Amino acid sequence: MGIASLAHSTPLFRSLTNHTNKEREGVIMIVGILKEIKAEENRVSMTPGGVEVMRRNGHTVLVERNAGAGSGFEDLAYAEAGAEIVDGPGEIFERAEMVMHVKEPLPSEYHLIRPDQIIFTYLHLAAAESLTHELIRTGSINIAYETIQRADGSLPLLIPMSEVAGRMAIQQGAKYLEMAQGGHGILLGGVPGVDPGLVVIIGGGIVGTNAARMACGLGAKVYVLDTNLDRLRYLSDVMPANCFLMMSGPATIRDLITRADVVVGAVLIPGAKAPKLITRDMLRTMKRGAVLVDVAIDQGGCFETSRPTTHSDPIFMVDGVVHYCVANMPGAVPKTSTLALTNATLPYAVEIANKGWKKAMRDNPDIRLGANVVRGKVTCKGVAEAFDLEYTPAESLL
Repeated sequence: MGIASLAHSTPLFRSLTNHTNKEREGVIMIVGILKEIKAEENRVSMTPGGVEVMRRNGHTVLVERNAGAGSGFEDLAYAEAGAEIVDGPGEIFERAEMVMHVKEPLPSEYHLIRPDQIIFTYLHLAAAESLTHELIRTGSINIAYETIQRADGSLPLLIPMSEVAGRMAIQQGAKYLEMAQGGHGILLGGVPGVDPGLVVIIGGGIVGTNAARMACGLGAKVYVLDTNLDRLRYLSDVMPANCFLMMSGPATIRDLITRADVVVGAVLIPGAKAPKLITRDMLRTMKRGAVLVDVAIDQGGCFETSRPTTHSDPIFMVDGVVHYCVANMPGAVPKTSTLALTNATLPYAVEIANKGWKKAMRDNPDIRLGANVVRGKVTCKGVAEAFDLEYTPAESLL
């Protein structure tokens, strides 16, 4: 079900819109939806259906012209949902109290961010030192999608994009195994009488599970590695017979990558840099024409030889091994990704807008964990540790 249907029929919509402005205790906020400017990023942070929900909660929504075009949402649809269409990012940053992006602010936007302005987006600051210092300088309120965390440890705003990225990882791995693409000419699923390809997935979370399902569905022989034995037990119950679960460790990784056709890096430490699990020396033991897909590249990557790439220039070779390290993989399928992202982010965006950031963080520990940089203070421990900065618990600022 798309967000447009969601906006009219689900309990979420009814719970978000069943108060009039007079009945609802809180604030009226101006929310700005920016057009993404990262290379080949076609997602948008809110659909017209999301705008309708915001408007029903009494908020003003500014949408930058053509912000949703890459995801199939025209300005007219936003206007009909109650948004005000504005011509550029300058007006949005000048007027909006909360600015929503999909990806992190880029250097051309740094000077536009105002003190106490809420920036609500994917930030991945542990891999972005210069951005971290800029956000400290601005005195803004920076809430990262990827560190909003529930009591059970799940990351609700990362899950939908992790589902997309995990599935795409196998599509891309299979594609770049083709000899014309630089691979060594293996069909992942094989054919009768010929062995299938071997896929190694490091990390059994949302990305890893979705990657494993795709790879298993193609008929590959799949190994999933994780350090959580309970997670491995769960996956052993739900994955098909061609998926093999193993405890992750340096020796296991060293052994399996020598035989692997595709290796997917799917390790996440919330808010912190990804660990380097395959070193340059280990790379030399791999097959020439094997493919590494580093889904953790937003957090610095989990292969020593990784560096961010783009959809128009997605791969590079090191020691004969293909590296696919696109930093915004879901941006290649924006119609799916935007709908999935809005379904997840909208309840949190509405709560922040309804209550203001302080009350929202006091009331909801999920949102409090999303605080990364608040009024010049680093409030995410992983970010502080990454750059040897002072850590300030968000609670102390509320």
